[in-house]
Amino acid sequence: MYRRIILCLAAIAVCLSSAAAEYPSKPIKLVVPFPPAGGTDIMARQVANKLTDMNKWTVVIDNKPGAGGNIGVDAVAKSPADGYNLVMGQTSNLAISPTLYKKLPYDSVKDLEPIVLVGSGPVVIVVRADSRFKTLADLIKEGKDKPGTVTMASPGNGTVAHLSGVRLQNATGAKFEHVPYKGAGGAIPDVLGGNVDFFISSLPTLQSHIAGGKMRALAVTSPKRAAVIKDVPTVAETVKDFDANTWFGILAPAGTPRPVIATLNAEINKALKDPAVRKAIEAEGGEVLGGTPEQFRDLIKSDIAKWAKEVKSSGATVD
Repeated sequence: MYRRIILCLAAIAVCLSSAAAEYPSKPIKLVVPFPPAGGTDIMARQVANKLTDMNKWTVVIDNKPGAGGNIGVDAVAKSPADGYNLVMGQTSNLAISPTLYKKLPYDSVKDLEPIVLVGSGPVVIVVRADSRFKTLADLIKEGKDKPGTVTMASPGNGTVAHLSGVRLQNATGAKFEHVPYKGAGGAIPDVLGGNVDFFISSLPTLQSHIAGGKMRALAVTSPKRAAVIKDVPTVAETVKDFDANTWFGILAPAGTPRPVIATLNAEINKALKDPAVRKAIEAEGGEVLGGTPEQFRDLIKSDIAKWAKEVKSSGATVD
């Protein structure tokens, strides 16, 4: 019996090694759980194009938006675990949704196999160019002196942007009146028209308005300043240790062979070191990361716990 077990394990090891050696033997599908042209899509296409250039792999981007990215993530979690079904997940659908949704159809930790972190990016706090708020400290002060009178727009309940605002309130004692929109597009005209006091959203969404002088950026939520707007301070420069970054990473269904995960991790890390890839991601306000699957898994676990506090204190929930 012992000999049979050893032989079976040896046979499995040979099969896995063979699968990794032949991988990939057909096109790889990388699901982006958001529409084309957004920050997640741009990062995914940079990686996919570089893998094609380096290795002659065929990596097909499949945009599958809906439910804050959960539909695309769930589709991959339920796909065959063969290395040909990948997803570009992010903070919202991997770390926030587990608390925000009462009935999430997948488990971020159990149903998915992390491959590599691709990058991270801040959300940015902006006001209209002629706003009375000149600095983040001004905004916080009025939020404390006149609680509930300052309006805070976000792309929607439970988004990273919304919960970054909740974290800011929890850290400072300020109280803002949250005004959720169905996406950033609806909020921008109201910010420019002075109907809301400030807006929190992703940097790529607001970068052109900042550069064009229509909006003034007060702060970014990342631990360090964004390369594309280096003159804009971080929230942490006013509120010690503040960090509300959003990150992006590639995952596979749980059970994907470890040699395949190792191959993907190595090749994607190589792609992320390419100067052109780094430049393209940084041009969108992002920071290239990379690393091991284990580091990515640890981040998902720690961020589920970290964001749960803001989700619960905000009262946001989705059935």
